[in-house]
Amino acid sequence: MLGLAGGSLAALSPQAAEAAAAETPAKRTGLTPGGAPSADVGYTPGILAEGRRLVFVSGQGPKDLDADMETQIRQTFDRIGLVLKEAGAGFENVVILRSFFVHLLRDLPIYRKVRQDYLVKPYPASTAVGTPELAIPGLEIEIEAVAII
Repeated sequence: MLGLAGGSLAALSPQAAEAAAAETPAKRTGLTPGGAPSADVGYTPGILAEGRRLVFVSGQGPKDLDADMETQIRQTFDRIGLVLKEAGAGFENVVILRSFFVHLLRDLPIYRKVRQDYLVKPYPASTAVGTPELAIPGLEIEIEAVAII
């Protein structure tokens, strides 16, 4: 008995289901309701994401912990880009970023500047968090992402 799966992708062969999913591109729609403004440019209060697959990028940090903070943030976004590429995605697929800073007030303006070199409109939802320390000694910035494809 097929039950509810009788007319869904679950009843298709894996190849047919993959082909059907490929025909439906991911779509991101920015949500900007009047009572929930963006605190700054470079992010959207909400994203309505439609697609078939999610990519969860674990927190990434820079390659060189001794570099200036702008370089560290760029290296971190570059590493996120490598993970997205491996999944067949790019920054245009990112729906949310979560960023963790040891020196939030010092580094947030640099982060806001750099992220615009990587992200596209509608900008992903975003959260920035200050924390006294991160998991790797010396790490001062860590960013995680979720993308839809």
